[in-house]
Amino acid sequence: MVAAIGVLKLYHISPSTCLDSDFLAMLKALMLNDPDAQVVANCLSSLQEIWSLEAGDLETVSREREALLSKQVVYYLLNRIKEFNEWAQCLILELASKYIPSDSNEIFDIMNLLEDRLQHANSAVVLATIKVFLYLTMSMTDVHQQVYERIKAPLLTLVSSGSPEQSYAVLSHLHLLVMRAPILFSSDYKHFYCQYSEPAYVQKLKLEMLTAIANESNTYEIVTELCEYVANVDISISRESIRAVGKIALQQYDVNAIVDRLLQFLEMEKDYVTAETLVLVKDLLRKYPQWSHDCIAVVGNISSKNVQEPKGKAALIWMLGEYSNDMLDAPYILESLLENWNEEQAPEVRLHLLTAAMKCFFKRPPEAQKALGVALAAGLADSHQDVHDRALFYYRLLQYDVSVAERVVNPPKQAVSVFTDAQSSEIKDHIFDEFNTLSVLYQKPAYMFTDKEHRGPFEFAEELGSLSLGTDSVENVIPAQSYEASDNDLLLSTSEKEESRGLGNNDSAYSAPGYDTSLISLEDKQVQPESNFLSLAVPTMPSHTSSVLDDLLGLGTTIIRPPPTLKLNPKAVLDPSNFQRKWGQLTTSLTEEFSINPQGVVALTVPQALHRHMQGHSIQCIASGGQPPSLKFFFFAQKEGETSPFFLVECLINTSSAKAQINIKTEDPSLSEQFSTLFQSALLALSPS
Repeated sequence: MVAAIGVLKLYHISPSTCLDSDFLAMLKALMLNDPDAQVVANCLSSLQEIWSLEAGDLETVSREREALLSKQVVYYLLNRIKEFNEWAQCLILELASKYIPSDSNEIFDIMNLLEDRLQHANSAVVLATIKVFLYLTMSMTDVHQQVYERIKAPLLTLVSSGSPEQSYAVLSHLHLLVMRAPILFSSDYKHFYCQYSEPAYVQKLKLEMLTAIANESNTYEIVTELCEYVANVDISISRESIRAVGKIALQQYDVNAIVDRLLQFLEMEKDYVTAETLVLVKDLLRKYPQWSHDCIAVVGNISSKNVQEPKGKAALIWMLGEYSNDMLDAPYILESLLENWNEEQAPEVRLHLLTAAMKCFFKRPPEAQKALGVALAAGLADSHQDVHDRALFYYRLLQYDVSVAERVVNPPKQAVSVFTDAQSSEIKDHIFDEFNTLSVLYQKPAYMFTDKEHRGPFEFAEELGSLSLGTDSVENVIPAQSYEASDNDLLLSTSEKEESRGLGNNDSAYSAPGYDTSLISLEDKQVQPESNFLSLAVPTMPSHTSSVLDDLLGLGTTIIRPPPTLKLNPKAVLDPSNFQRKWGQLTTSLTEEFSINPQGVVALTVPQALHRHMQGHSIQCIASGGQPPSLKFFFFAQKEGETSPFFLVECLINTSSAKAQINIKTEDPSLSEQFSTLFQSALLALSPS
């Protein structure tokens, strides 16, 4: 028994020695003849791993792999399966799932042989058996459906017994099956009701399953149960319950009653309930415009001061703009929201405010004129690039032709028939092909969490190897030197990987080209974009047209103050040891993600080009590393002045997605935004020399 595993150990130490000896033939003979089940299991395990790793003689490897999947071996092991422990049974069942029967009789023979494994007490054995049944019958539609019916009872039994962790693993596989054939589980919906003693991760999975199996016959009961969960003390479960009710409504089941229940949630006066409900009401109105009268009547009574969450506030503002004709106070509510523009942190809300002000202006011009003027002035002065660009876009549209602007911003809308699914059918099929693996629990194919190239644009290996210091230095900058990797080497540290995963740039996934906002002023009643800004394709209007528009919107006396200009010391010096010390002491003051232009991606084929380019902007590269497409750079810069603060930057660049992410640390966090704008502007200007 131990010697069988010893052969595998020998293979890992010296593959050639193992293959040249008779050990593999002995393992195969033992597997087919030894009376001890554990010896057989160990031989099978060793042979499978050796032939899966071996990449020598392809013909031999292929022949040996096929031999393990031969009818003789598979039937021999299946006939003895009751003698093995649970681990060995799972190993044999995994082998059987890869076996290709010659005809339907073989399929039924194997299924009859394994029928009693569905009643096994071990969930791993049951799931492995189900995998065999599902894979064998893929080409037999009627039998495949009968397999679903047969495996329901064992799975539901396992869910209700055992630990929460086991229940979650089994539920995840049930969830996958429900998503593939929801109608087969529609009559068993009560099995997926949540129990108060279950952990949140189990309850969330059950809520997804209840949403999937809802149909005309069970919607009332399911929605009634979900409405009870809205009052759950666990806020996350309460949110998921509201979303589940909305998803069922979007499937066109019992919309009448569901809309009434959703509107009742707004009367609970809980911030998170109101926010989630407003988002769903917005989606419902996009699909069922005929419900606008009932919904707006209730939404109109909500005070905007009671909605604090960005998504909820954005949904409310969308309704204020879209249905401003039906909401008498819409222009005045928008005005009150615009008064707090500078206090609103979420760009999403500011973007919706701009659009709502435009829509309201086209529907009720006299009342919304002031609100639109305030919105455009605030948007043009906004430091967030997306907000500024949208305000500038609207301003130019109005400057060009008001009727064209109305057709662009407020066109006739058609009801949304289908909302996009979070996962494509190809991804779901790929997960099903990896049944009884971690892919089902993670709800993503294995390549997405195992292969390095699928770990996201800013996921790096634990060890990058030696990072090379910048070799092109300006005067007074330290010369290049080798920097060896060590456990304490901060420049090799990936401890901040989690911090760098989220989207930066104020949660904006899109980043427009950089420009200097100091060039934009309404004092002379004309917007003057920087020469490298991508101007919109509209004719240049005479100055008197802009003047009339400014006067109409109350922009004539508005002056947009440019942000203070940050100047850097071109001869800043910082040695690696001090860089590491500062990096360890300081906390990240700003993280942003943005796109880089195609010319910059081409230039990065020679990383040294970035070193030279950034030095031209008084930003020094102190270390770099990684392999394409994932590159990593460390920069430093100093504000002009001998005692001015330093800026330390970790720059992660993915050349395949043309994305860059920067993590900034500085002794003066108030300057982070200005330095980030300067850094991005420099990086966006990168091009091949």
